[in-house]
Amino acid sequence: MAKISTKVATRITTQLKKYQSVLAGLLKRDVSEADTVTVINDMLTDICGYDKYLHITSQYAIRGTYVDLAVKIDDDIRFIIEVKAIGIDLKDAHVKQAIDYAANEGIEWVVLTNGAHWRIYKVHFGQPIEKILVCELDAIGESAKSPEALECFGNLSREGFSKSTMAEFLLHKQVTNKFTVAAVLQTDFILEVLRREIRRMSSGVKVEVDYLKSLLREEVIKRDLVDSDEAKAALQNIKRLQRAATRKKATPKAADEAPIVAPVEDASASLPRAVAST
Repeated sequence: MAKISTKVATRITTQLKKYQSVLAGLLKRDVSEADTVTVINDMLTDICGYDKYLHITSQYAIRGTYVDLAVKIDDDIRFIIEVKAIGIDLKDAHVKQAIDYAANEGIEWVVLTNGAHWRIYKVHFGQPIEKILVCELDAIGESAKSPEALECFGNLSREGFSKSTMAEFLLHKQVTNKFTVAAVLQTDFILEVLRREIRRMSSGVKVEVDYLKSLLREEVIKRDLVDSDEAKAALQNIKRLQRAATRKKATPKAADEAPIVAPVEDASASLPRAVAST
């Protein structure tokens, strides 16, 4: 996640704790979307450190339609926010229009929130336009001191947000998600380690790698982590990362001391889509 100072982390924790009671009260009263937008504006100021008069606008028009909120620093739109009333459950369909608008404007990040729940999406500029759910937070139920809360608001914060930190945030989330971990467990290297360990512990019992792979896929790993579109995308990503690691290892060190890093767009395009979608 973005590196944030102790001062910023304390601000996030202190202010989020205050807003948890505010949000709970709003949820109980089932306030309107307009009232929810007002509270989101205040949260961006108090929790994320933006100046509501300089950095946050509800007057940003995309294709003739105004987005609910946009966070703007020095004429650069960091992210746009689609807001729903606090009593409405968030759905993927709620953010579709905002994603389409963002893609047309070259805006990479979109937030969907009803105040109580926050989702951060990365916009994938492809054909068709797609979204990647990078982070989801229950702002009321999660501890204000939790790593998840600091991660979410820390990366969105005025001090923590940048293209590089958000790209790192995306990569970290996607290579550590359940689909990718399941894919790693099915790689030849891990299966061979498992085969050798079983043989060592059993004083010589031989087990075939194909049997272990079948066992993992059919009996150990949940079906959706093996057969879903996200699982297939994760497996392809693992193969890509393995090839990249092999190439890096084979590259003479003297030829180039700099690390080999894939461009942000290329890396995100090949990673699993909407890995945490609900």
